[in-house]
This record gives sequence, C-alpha cells and structure tokens, in this order.
Amino acid sequence: MNYKDKLITVQQAVDMVQSEDYIVTGLGCSTAGAFFSHLHTAADRLRDVTISTCLPMGDYPCFNDPQYRHAFLHDSWFYSPATRKAHHNGNTSFVPNYLHFAATRRLDHRRPNIFVGVAAMPDAHGNISLSLSNTYEMQMIKAADRVILEINPNYPRTFGDAFVRLDEVDHLIEVDYPVPALPDVEPTEKDRTIGSLVAPYIQDGDCIQLGIGGMPNAIADTLYDKKDLGIHTEMLTTNMMKLAKAGVITGRKKQLQNGKMVCTFIMGSPELYAFAHDNPSDEILAGSYTNDPYVIAQNDNMVSINSTMEIDLTGQCASESIGSTQFSGTGGQTDTAAGAQKSKNGRSFICLYSTAMVKNPQTGEREEISKIVPQLKPGAAVSLSRNEVDYVVTEYGVVRLRGTNIRERVELLISIAHPKFREELRRQAHELGLLFDR
Repeated sequence: MNYKDKLITVQQAVDMVQSEDYIVTGLGCSTAGAFFSHLHTAADRLRDVTISTCLPMGDYPCFNDPQYRHAFLHDSWFYSPATRKAHHNGNTSFVPNYLHFAATRRLDHRRPNIFVGVAAMPDAHGNISLSLSNTYEMQMIKAADRVILEINPNYPRTFGDAFVRLDEVDHLIEVDYPVPALPDVEPTEKDRTIGSLVAPYIQDGDCIQLGIGGMPNAIADTLYDKKDLGIHTEMLTTNMMKLAKAGVITGRKKQLQNGKMVCTFIMGSPELYAFAHDNPSDEILAGSYTNDPYVIAQNDNMVSINSTMEIDLTGQCASESIGSTQFSGTGGQTDTAAGAQKSKNGRSFICLYSTAMVKNPQTGEREEISKIVPQLKPGAAVSLSRNEVDYVVTEYGVVRLRGTNIRERVELLISIAHPKFREELRRQAHELGLLFDR
C-alpha cells in the first residue's frame, strides 16, 4: 500500500477502537492530539478501554471528564498537570517505572492493541521520523497489533533510531496542529543562587544531563564560560539548544556518539523544534539505551542534575509524590543519577529549595516549611534512594553524601537547611535515633 492508501480520518481511527482495547500513545509532544481530542465521542459504545500516556501536553476529555469513566481507564508513566487533574477524577493510575525500563516492563504485563502517535511527514523514501520522542515509542510500535500515526507538517524531522517505514504503519491521519511548546521559565533568585553553587562543579569537557524549569535554566545560564560540554540526556531542552548555538556544547570530548547531542525526547520552544529539524547533530535514541545507567556511565565526566520535592535526613529523595499523592514521576532521575556515579569522574546533583510555602490544613493559611525533613511524608515515593545520592544543593550550600554514614548525613543536610529550621531538625534527629549525645 502507498501513502494515500493508508490515509484515514480521525473518526475512522476512533471507530476502530473496541471495548477492552489497550491504547498507547507517545510521550509529551508525541501524544496524538487529534485522536485523543475525539476519542470521547465513542464513549457510549465503549467499556474499559485502557489508555497509556506519559507527560501528556493536552487536556483530553477521554480521561479528564468524569462522565467517561465507564469507557476509559487511564495509566500514566509520568504525570503532567492534565494527568493530575485526571487522577482526581478517579480513573487514572500511575505506572511506577525507571524510564529506561518503562516499555520493557510494561510489555511484560500487557501488549497494546493500538499504538497512536504523531510524526513528521514521510521523506521521499517512505521513512517516517517519530520526530520528538523515542522514549518507548518504537518498542510499542513493534508490539502493537495496529499502528496509527498522525502525520503533521509542523513536526521536525529528527535523526537517530526513531524512524519507521511506511509499510510498518497501518494507518495515517493528516493533521496540522502546532507543536506544543513549553514556556521558558524565568529563574528566581533562589534558582540563580543554586545555579551559582553548582556551576564550579561543572568542568570543561563534562557531559551533562539537565531537566526543565527555573532551576535548570539558572544552572544553564552559568555555563556560557565552559568549553566543549557534551549532552547525553533524557530530554533535550531549549537551554541546551542555546548553549549549542553559543559554541559551549560541542560533544568533542564524549566517548559515546562523539559530537552528537543525545536524548530520548525533545520538548521546549518553537526555536528548539526548528533547531532540531534536519539537524544531524541531534540524535533521538531509544529510552532503553539513553537512560540505561550502564550506557550513561560510558561517557567520562558525566554530570547529572535533577531536583526533588523533599529529602529526609538520611538522604532519601521524594521527587515525584507529595505523601501518597502522585505529582509527576520517577522519569530518568534514578537512571541518570546512578549512571553518572558509575562514570569515570562522574557526579550527580540533587537540587531543591530549602523551604516551601504550603497551606496549613487546620488554619487554611499558607506557612513556610522545611523541605529537608526528619522523615518523608507518610506514603511518599522514594524516587532516589539514599544509597544513590551524591551531592545535594540548596540555596544555603552544597554537601556531598557519597560514602557518608547516617550521622554525617544528618549534620551535612542540616547545614544546608534554612537556618530557622536547623535547631528543630537536630532535635527531631535525636528523637529518631539518628544523632546521639556524646
């Protein structure tokens, strides 16, 4: 069959869905926007259709509107604001995972009836670039009974191992919506302080992994005086693109994919998407490869920089949930932190503000609390175990926990807590038996 023979409408794709089907879509910008915007229209004839997403950018009725709970169940590898809303509606559940095993372990449990994603236009040879993500997409495409791709002229054609041939796709839907973009978050004063504390630990020729948000943006802003940085990351960001354009990122010192910026998905600004289009210096490779700690470790001088929401005095990091309430996901934090520490001269950083403003459930007033705590909130998911924590950074300093005992960790973490909470943290550490009088 040729290209035209594979074309169907969104409605025809929705009509193919049957009760109890399992549908997987792409990560982030690779979520099939047209298909999921229409899927709820079939709710009257469907029961128990399971949908798997990861960081979906859209707010889709099929899993966000409570009236469709009878028809659709929603599983997610990583929550976004839309997924958090869906979770509160009662039909969404989190899939615990290390990102590099997300597809592999899910496929051990269940195989998809339908994969539906979004891709760039086919080239003259019938090759279709999956464009902005190959975190798990190719694994799911190979396992799915039916593959549907939304072909979008606005999506960049990218390089790597995220190409499918036209004959590997069952159906194509022509769409023309813009690529979802992330706003460029302006760093706060705390972000810039943390960035200035991390910057001296990043050396010329290091290979780095960064996330998104004000804090990573602030760290990126401190790197313009560095030379020959490399990228081996989960997510290629707008700030990485800016550093590459400035000549800071060259990849010349990398052991793997020398000269290439390696990632498993891209998300950021329209300028980033334009930069990625037909750019052989960027490679989108399978998440099972990019995020494998043993692969990451093969780059010398690997530096992993991640954030957390709460850390206890022994070093346990709760980076994805607030108590038992799922907020985001493990993502690649464990993968990259472990991989960086296996690397020759590698380093891993966990960054957080020392405090947060939260609503007091009794008074309803917002109050400041410490994010360095004696014990994590009940039910909190430990995203990075205390066995895998290296450097920890707040606006009050940098400490290294690698190889330390519990007593040393308590003292170090209290030293970078907000000063007004240090005495209370020390008192509670004594009560818990983490510190002893001598």
